[in-house]
Amino acid sequence: MPKVTFSAELRAEYGRLFDTCQVRNSKLAQVEDTIAAIMRNRGRYVSVAQDAGGGIPWLLIAVIHNLEASLNFTCHLHNGDPLTARTVQVPAGRPQVGAPPFTWEASAADALRYHNLDQWQDWSVPGILYKLEEYNGWGYRLYHPHVLSGYLWSCSNHYTSGKYIADGTWSDTAVSEQVGAAVVMRRIAERGITL
Repeated sequence: MPKVTFSAELRAEYGRLFDTCQVRNSKLAQVEDTIAAIMRNRGRYVSVAQDAGGGIPWLLIAVIHNLEASLNFTCHLHNGDPLTARTVQVPAGRPQVGAPPFTWEASAADALRYHNLDQWQDWSVPGILYKLEEYNGWGYRLYHPHVLSGYLWSCSNHYTSGKYIADGTWSDTAVSEQVGAAVVMRRIAERGITL
């Protein structure tokens, strides 16, 4: 059961933030490089989305892959652990079925089902942002509401600093160097690529 409900207020917040999201000029090249790498592997993301079911958008898988595994296809989508064994970090012991080494596709499908993404129905931009924030955890929103999640907004006008530097360990001064999921989505939408 999620700790944060997808309310009308939260939907409106995600919509407003997405509509006003701007890539920081100093991060534009990094964002464009990330999008180029994602687009080179779009077929793999589309294939996993189709196999996992539930109408999961390919881009949701791609941005999770970027944030959890730096787009490395030798790592679990769950958390970036190597595919040569079951996951060790949270969530540990995944996938539960099969034997290592796992294919990226099998592990990715397991991660999507583990997070019940195959059961989710609202694939609007706010619905996707809600599921992405849930995937990463509600720590920002629940315990550090003065900072918008870097998982979503890093490299944009909506994020400056503050992040978890390890599971459960917060730093107000640490800065996420990864491109936030919403930032990739926003830039792709600006370029006219279908989410």
